[in-house]
Amino acid sequence: MFYQVFEKKTLITHRLKLKTSWVVLNNQQVSLTQTLRLQKMLHPLILSDIKKLVSAILDKSVPQTKKEHYLGVIHTHFQKLTQITGFETKIAYLAAIPTAKGKALGLNHAAQCLLDHKRTIKFLDAIIQAIQEKQRTYPDECITLFYAGCGPYAPLMTLVAPFFDPKEVQFSVLEINKYSLESAKKLINSLELSAYIKEYYLADAVTFQVPNATAFHILISETLDALLYRECYVPILFNLLPQFDKNTTLIPKNVQISLSLSTNKVAITRNKEVVLATIMDVQETILTYPDHRNTPAHLPDKKIDLTSLDIDKYDAFLLDTKVHIYNDIWLYRNESSLTLPMTLPLVHPFQKKSIIFTYYIAYDIGLKCRFE
Repeated sequence: MFYQVFEKKTLITHRLKLKTSWVVLNNQQVSLTQTLRLQKMLHPLILSDIKKLVSAILDKSVPQTKKEHYLGVIHTHFQKLTQITGFETKIAYLAAIPTAKGKALGLNHAAQCLLDHKRTIKFLDAIIQAIQEKQRTYPDECITLFYAGCGPYAPLMTLVAPFFDPKEVQFSVLEINKYSLESAKKLINSLELSAYIKEYYLADAVTFQVPNATAFHILISETLDALLYRECYVPILFNLLPQFDKNTTLIPKNVQISLSLSTNKVAITRNKEVVLATIMDVQETILTYPDHRNTPAHLPDKKIDLTSLDIDKYDAFLLDTKVHIYNDIWLYRNESSLTLPMTLPLVHPFQKKSIIFTYYIAYDIGLKCRFE
């Protein structure tokens, strides 16, 4: 019997080079260096400039390279205001934070997530759309959002709030890492966004009981990684979803993991692939547990029969993560660190009859498999 534990792939984030970067402020082109020199004077202006940059980022006619540049400019603003770059060497900033089940990203990695470009862009688009849809459904109400796992920049609040009035939207923000929460507060105050904050919580989303949870319109929990490895998205949902109203919009809405056979050990477009099965659908899985709060140690096994397949034609199993963020907004293969594929090379002659997957939700969260 063979047993394989799937480990996380390392995503290397490169430092942003800004020597020749330019940004438009108040219809004037100025160098980013000049912008940063005027930082103290620009605090009231940064908010409007960020709104312009995010508007451009969400504009489908703007090239992807420019969108990535604009996110880099925003990142530079944020690191200047917080003194958090995402590349600090302090142990407290590097270390992942243990939760009741799984781990939360360390401050550095959480800060770098802003530069996971398509991921950030699609989540921003989704949240703004979700707020607008809730406004149409509840025209006389202030739309309230619970943001679990904000990181040091709270980008899904700081980049969304400027599009609305504080009377229109209010955020409650939760973070388990005290350094990340302190940084997020500093940034929110510097951007003069405090009026959008209803409450801050330093707590573990896996166990936290949300005050007046049924009053929230939107729940955000971007607490996941490729193959749902290590981070706490699944146990957080087991804890939080039963507390919220059934009409609360969850972002991301769902995560799916699928298994394919591939003719190459590297996932490239010219491979011949055949999809075998969906190994895990988080939304469907959680719905099968009537009492969500009794989080199981692991989910039921997913067994896939291999006897009818001509496996000798293939070189590897391929595991894919797809993230359904909201409506028609998805993250697909290689669009983000969340959707990096994982390969499991085949050794021929292959004589196993089945492959069995188990997703564990204990302290070491992760997907494991064995062959029979």
